[in-house]
Amino acid sequence: MVEGCIGRFAPSPTGPLHAGSLVAALASWLDARAHAGRWLVRIEDVDTPRCVAGADQTLLAQLAHCGLQADGEIVWQSRRGERYQQALDRLIALGLAYPCACSRKDIESALAHPTARHQAQVYPGTCRAGLQGKPARAWRLNVQAVRQACDLPGITHWRDRRLGPQSQDVARDVGDFVLRRADGLWAYQLAVVVDDAAQGVTDVVRGEDLTDNTARQILLQRALGLPTPRYLHTPLVRDARGEKLSKHNGAAAIDLSHPLAALNTAAQALALPAAPAGAGLAQALQAWTRQWATLWPR
Repeated sequence: MVEGCIGRFAPSPTGPLHAGSLVAALASWLDARAHAGRWLVRIEDVDTPRCVAGADQTLLAQLAHCGLQADGEIVWQSRRGERYQQALDRLIALGLAYPCACSRKDIESALAHPTARHQAQVYPGTCRAGLQGKPARAWRLNVQAVRQACDLPGITHWRDRRLGPQSQDVARDVGDFVLRRADGLWAYQLAVVVDDAAQGVTDVVRGEDLTDNTARQILLQRALGLPTPRYLHTPLVRDARGEKLSKHNGAAAIDLSHPLAALNTAAQALALPAAPAGAGLAQALQAWTRQWATLWPR
């Protein structure tokens, strides 16, 4: 058992919990409890146009209704812009970030092989050598500069506790990625890296759809001299068409009139058995915690 670990659940307040987000919440809570750790909750509301008024409080109330209580104060990313600016300033001072004047249309037209619809565009490095008199719109991380400064290989490798060995060539698959958006909002990648380090997070447990973000976050951690947590990406909950449940796809809010029933369904998605017959909410969570420690050791 690894003691002193810190896990977190970091939902975006774009609506109430759905079946997939409850799975992620339960998994991160169980992981922290199973390894004698602390579980934090962070509201990731930097993408303000997508946020729904009051959804943060709804999420917190739903978690509490399921017996998932945070072990510290709740953090809202929208209140932490100064920390993100400090991180960006450091990257700029180190020569690891640069301004970008490109619009999405500019990037698409610069690509020899445009990406498929709904897929992220690989940035071709247009503004890496300068803006050519154009006004800056965003800030990007210079991936090649980070590799050189930190003596990193071309391919980023890490081990996922569930998925096993993982790797990605960020320069080829993503390119120099955004740190601050053209609309002035902070990019998810920078905010999550800064906050995980500031909160001392040692173990990130989240949905498998976020696996692709990990290599970018590791590069940012290296660039800023921050520790890299352990990662575990959980199975996705899918709808009848096989698509991932998400608020973007119109996933219905989960029915928590019977929280143990909802948690039973979430537990089974995580390869855990149903709660013992006659168990209450606290007893079920205790049973799953013991089983999680065996299923997913560090």
